[in-house]
Amino acid sequence: MSGIDFSELYSLYYKRMFHICYSITRDRYLAEDVVQETFIKALRKADTIEDQTKVGAWLSVIATRTAIDFVRVERKKKGILMEKAMLESLGNEMKHNVEEEVETGLMAEQVNVAIQKLNHEYQDVLWLKIGRGLKEHEIARALDIKPSTVKTRIYRARQQLKQLFLKQVSA
Repeated sequence: MSGIDFSELYSLYYKRMFHICYSITRDRYLAEDVVQETFIKALRKADTIEDQTKVGAWLSVIATRTAIDFVRVERKKKGILMEKAMLESLGNEMKHNVEEEVETGLMAEQVNVAIQKLNHEYQDVLWLKIGRGLKEHEIARALDIKPSTVKTRIYRARQQLKQLFLKQVSA
């Protein structure tokens, strides 16, 4: 990729990268950070691309993976606060008692642990579907895969989660 000027790449692909990153992060400033990180990673790995006609797709994959990583880090940072807020809202809206709130929090934690046991392809689609509320066609666009592939991965991920929970119950 030595024949391509990175400032030219940046101007050519910035909008596309920002759109991808924003669709995953749903935060303008975080998306801008992810785009910057994407181009830094691309600069470091510039020698690994063999087909210069696929630079856009290559950058899209880097942007998607980087955005998902950023979201995971943010989720871990905010995890305790998010869980507390979730429990409080459930308690207020549904008038649950404390025991039911704790059970809900434990169940959410078990689901998160189970999702982390899945391979990354399944984790990515589930996180975007459940965690970000994206529709299947939005997930397909964000991950640069076919919508039918998204449906298949979601189905298989749910099946694997069901098996993991069945093993837990029977153990």
